[in-house]
Amino acid sequence: MKEFLKYTLATITGIIIASILFFITMLASLSAIIASGTKPASISENSVLVLKAGVTIPDRSSQNPFAGFDPVNMTFTPAPGLNDILRNIEKASADEKIKGILIENGLLPSGWATTEEIRDAIKKFGESGKFVIAYSDYIMLQEGYYLSTAADKIFINPASMIDFKGLSGEVMFYKKALEKIGVEVQVTRHGKFKGAVEPFLLEELSKENEEQIKDYVGSIWSHVLAGISEARDIPTDQLNIMADNLVANIAAGALENNLVDGLIYRDTLIDTLKSLSGLTTDDKIEFVSMTKYTKVPGQKRTVAAKTRISVIYASGSIVMGKGNNYNIGGNHYREIIRKERLDTTVKAIVLRVNSPGGNAIASDIIWRELELASKVKPVVVSMGNYAASGGYYISAPGTRVFSNPVTITGSIGVFGLIPNAGQLMNQKLGIFTETVNTNKNSDFPSIYRPMNIYEKEVMQSSIEKVYSDFISKVASGRKMTVEAVDQIGEGRVYTGSHALEIGLVDEMGGLKAAINEAAVMAAIENYSIRELPAIEDPYTKILSQLSGDIRMSILKKEMGEYVRFFNELREIKNITGIQARLPYFIEIH
Repeated sequence: MKEFLKYTLATITGIIIASILFFITMLASLSAIIASGTKPASISENSVLVLKAGVTIPDRSSQNPFAGFDPVNMTFTPAPGLNDILRNIEKASADEKIKGILIENGLLPSGWATTEEIRDAIKKFGESGKFVIAYSDYIMLQEGYYLSTAADKIFINPASMIDFKGLSGEVMFYKKALEKIGVEVQVTRHGKFKGAVEPFLLEELSKENEEQIKDYVGSIWSHVLAGISEARDIPTDQLNIMADNLVANIAAGALENNLVDGLIYRDTLIDTLKSLSGLTTDDKIEFVSMTKYTKVPGQKRTVAAKTRISVIYASGSIVMGKGNNYNIGGNHYREIIRKERLDTTVKAIVLRVNSPGGNAIASDIIWRELELASKVKPVVVSMGNYAASGGYYISAPGTRVFSNPVTITGSIGVFGLIPNAGQLMNQKLGIFTETVNTNKNSDFPSIYRPMNIYEKEVMQSSIEKVYSDFISKVASGRKMTVEAVDQIGEGRVYTGSHALEIGLVDEMGGLKAAINEAAVMAAIENYSIRELPAIEDPYTKILSQLSGDIRMSILKKEMGEYVRFFNELREIKNITGIQARLPYFIEIH
């Protein structure tokens, strides 16, 4: 027994020491990564810049060392954001060492608006006379194909395919499942198009909701077809026939119908890139990642140190309090915007919105600070993939609002959800509650009983008040009448191109266009960009998010595209209070 205890204790001690040594080694490695991340990089002659499409591209590059952690290969590859990708493409057009761009297509969507902005940048890059080649080893998604049509040539592996089939919007309904477990969702809303509540009430789409989905999905598809048609010189009617018949499901079909320019393996691709770069097949060619190229110094320009444009990235659901890296905390963003408003060196603010909305009060808190800021300096709004409901609420006070044609916006409406889990607790779980109140409605709202008539009236009154405030603030920001906003409101979702027609946005354009407009409105030529929220100290980040970010990386690796269901559940957990948000988690694919 004594020997057993001795060996057990030795084993436990060894595990503890090994864990400590592993942690120290990991910390040292990360320190080296962080330190090297600030050092300028250099590239060799005859380099090709690699744009990895078909991966999740955030609006802003992540400085978090765990954001690109690969748990299988134990490597760290930080994910470049849209901001750095756009800057890199522009920088590469004037860099003599960069001979061209290779678009490597992957399997994850980034959103149509993000794809549109990168596509526009690639087209602009092409004007420099340098080559752009697009390639796919496996399946080229429709977003990837749309992006690739900006390239000079599109090549795919002979055994691969293009997922060219048209767009589809799917909505999942939970009513029957909730009934089976004894949960009733009590809904209060304003807006006949506010479909956020339909999954809890219905088993199929209402006519109004089906109408709006057809409208915005059809609008996006029409825009995409027009771009492909122009790039590939194929009539849109013919493209629709190809999509209906799934002709690109076989690589030979894609080539036969002029959707691609060749079927080649990677070794041939590399030889082609060498030839385009002026090299022989025996020469070495360097492929430069976006992450590395971000560290390569660009052309110098004179910058007035005390003249800035602040770019504030608002991505994710709008929530109460401080929030976190995945959402927009009302209190946190209030402080950020207030600070930039009071800073006299900041001549303009660009708010980049990529949000489906969220908590109505938090949205109003952010709106107030932006409204105050717009009175003293230009506030230019740049809409990403989503700027809907609460996302539009915070966009309304913008001095000028930019959107992409394929942005999902509008959804001016509100709703509230109160679950009644009384049957689940009583009949399914055998749990009963007794309530003792000091006043008539002290236990309102309760998840253990249904609302009575008076409580429903109070709830509806609150919803109507929030909706009235919503449309009043939109009317004020957009210089429209309240009646006009109400007419286009009712929770209806629009694409950016439609929003331009009805006056909800001012101009089509991406983040770069918004920054340029902010400079013009502020009457400044030389300025620096300050990106916010401020990046947290890397060491603090490591200590505070070590387990969480690695866990998310593992989930992404194991679940692939299905990790979005985990993210949706995480967002549902944050839905509290009256909501101004998109009808549902929209996936257009």
